[in-house]
Order: sequence, then structure tokens, then C-alpha cells
Amino acid sequence: MNPFMKLHWSPRSPFVRKVMIVLHETGQADAVELLRTPVAMDTPNLGLIPDNPLIKLPTLVLDDGYALYDSRVICEYLASRAKSELFPTEETARIKALRRQALGDGFMDVLLLFRQERNKPAERQTRAWLDAFAIKVNAVLAYLESEQAKQPEPPFDIGAITIGCALSYMDYRYADIDWRTQAPSLAAWHANAFMRRPSVLATEPNESP
Repeated sequence: MNPFMKLHWSPRSPFVRKVMIVLHETGQADAVELLRTPVAMDTPNLGLIPDNPLIKLPTLVLDDGYALYDSRVICEYLASRAKSELFPTEETARIKALRRQALGDGFMDVLLLFRQERNKPAERQTRAWLDAFAIKVNAVLAYLESEQAKQPEPPFDIGAITIGCALSYMDYRYADIDWRTQAPSLAAWHANAFMRRPSVLATEPNESP
């Protein structure tokens, strides 16, 4: 099948990985052409402006040229197109999945900003920001650990996908943070439920430039 959608993509973005997992889960990976599109806070990719004035990833361009962003909108579009229950239709389940997605998205935002600050030369780093990011990371991990105890096997919906992508991004970019010791039940879910899914294995980040 010839792809009819185009995805502005980076192999290391957790938000892009979230979209890629949904594509694999819904059997639509072959319907998308991946366009390697570098973006950075300090070097905006002006070529992305026609499809996304925010110059952010991911951006999905449909066959008629209409572009979708951000990952939340893209994932819901893909799930709806495939009639997938990754976004539950039952009201209570849907709100819970969307709430977990919001937490996971916010967590990834914090991790990206935290890394940006940590990567600055020491003399340019803002200690108050580093401390604030660390507090948020620890608070999210503590909350997710407490939630995991209440529901050891959460449904694999958009909320679980987003949380899993955030934790995997921690593994990828924060090897110095031993989050598993802080959240052992969450770590068990990540290892035994999330990381073993074919869609997750197929979307492992790599070191491509």
C-alpha cells in the first residue's frame, strides 16, 4: 500500500514515538511516509512552517495537505480512523484515559525542558529551574506509583501509551536517575506490560542524527 499521509518525524522525540505506537497498534504504519524533520528550540526549522506554524513535532499531513498537530489530536484522529478503543468510547473510561494522557504529556514536557536546562553550560544553568523540574519529576513518579498500586494492570489505552513513552524517555535521556527504585510497581508495569508490546519494540529510539 502506498502511504498517503506524511508524518514530520524524529527518531528520538517521545511525542513522535507516541504517535508511532498508535500507528502500529491500529495497523496504519504502512499508511504513513516518515519525513525526518529536525527541530530545536534554538534553531527553528523554517521549512516546517507551511505545515505547522509552531514548528513542532509531530505534525501529520493528510493526503489533501491538511496538517494535524499536536500528538493528542494526531493520535485521536488515527484511532478514530481505525475505530480503535485506544480512546475509549465509554464516558468514564474515556475521561480517565484522557487524564492519564494529559499527565503523560505534561511529564514529557517537563523532561524535555529539564534536559534542555541540564545541557546548558554550568554557568548558564538556572538552579531554581533545575530544582523545580526535579520536584515535578519526583512528584509525577510518586503519583504514578500510587496509582499503579490501585490498578496493577491498567488498560492499554492512550493514557498508558503516553505514560509508557514518558518513562521510556527517562531511560533514554536520564540514565543517572534511578526512577525504578522510587517507583517499583510502576517499573514492573513498564517492563512487563509496556515494553513487551510489539508496537513498543518496533518504535525504540535510535541514535540517528
